[in-house]
Amino acid sequence: MKIVITGCAGFIGANFSQYYLTHYPTYNIVGIDCLTYAANTVALSKLKANDHFTFYQTDICNRAEIRNIFQKEKPDIVVNFAAESHVDRSIENPDIFIKTNVLGTQILLDACLNNGIKRFHQISTDEVYGDLPLESKETFIETSPLKPSSPYSASKAAADLLTLSYYKTYQLPVTISRSSNNYGKYQHTEKLIPKAIFSAINKQAFPLYGNGLNVREWLHVDDHSRAIDCILHRGTIGEIYNIGSGCFMANAELVKVIFQKINVSKSLVQFVEDRKGHDKKYALDCSKLQNQLGWKPQENFDKQLEKLILWYQNEFAV
Repeated sequence: MKIVITGCAGFIGANFSQYYLTHYPTYNIVGIDCLTYAANTVALSKLKANDHFTFYQTDICNRAEIRNIFQKEKPDIVVNFAAESHVDRSIENPDIFIKTNVLGTQILLDACLNNGIKRFHQISTDEVYGDLPLESKETFIETSPLKPSSPYSASKAAADLLTLSYYKTYQLPVTISRSSNNYGKYQHTEKLIPKAIFSAINKQAFPLYGNGLNVREWLHVDDHSRAIDCILHRGTIGEIYNIGSGCFMANAELVKVIFQKINVSKSLVQFVEDRKGHDKKYALDCSKLQNQLGWKPQENFDKQLEKLILWYQNEFAV
């Protein structure tokens, strides 16, 4: 089995690549990444040390290079993690998000179509559904309307629809997964959890949007990898699967917990002007993935957060 993993040097892509190399030692992984600011070179170096990993530095928007890679490697499966993902950056500069997340996906879909790929899996996000009121007990199911709030989530929703169109129009075998917020090793420090850890261990002020009551659902990246694995091996072609943990926490409470675990005063937290179009709450119904494919989250948030703090303390040691 040969699998192309785009965005292999990014947070989730790198963790998934390592997961597959560990759990399927006979598989061959072809990693593609253009190595933007979000790439983690340490994680990539560890992947390169494995004889079953081949790396290409290129942009998924480079149609000629993607075509050449696919013709040379002849992969069976493609998993598309490659994306611009930071909401703040999408508000400041939507262009690159549309290019990478929509056009890049279309180029990959064409390459799959022209090379007889057995499966194209699109990595998406819960943000495509929009948000819920803070007091709501509702959850998003896979058929919930798409109501993205930011240029980032709109670009991911467009990529999802494009992926499904290739299934219906060309019968390309596709699946899509939409996950909640991830946490774990190698996440870029512009994201909430590593940014809070970095600020706490360096005793720096931490800016928190609005009143901090916005609620997110936190999924460990290893649980995410297991879920994608289930979908690739047992998922139904043409289907969408939500991936969440059921672990909900307001941003302010999460930052407070992190500062307490590092034994730093929460006075360093500074509330700042809210993000434009800031979603209030995300919540996913994952019963389809659990009931049909037998997946369920395994990681305990509090224990994994403590392990992650220790890991980042070593990473950020000065």
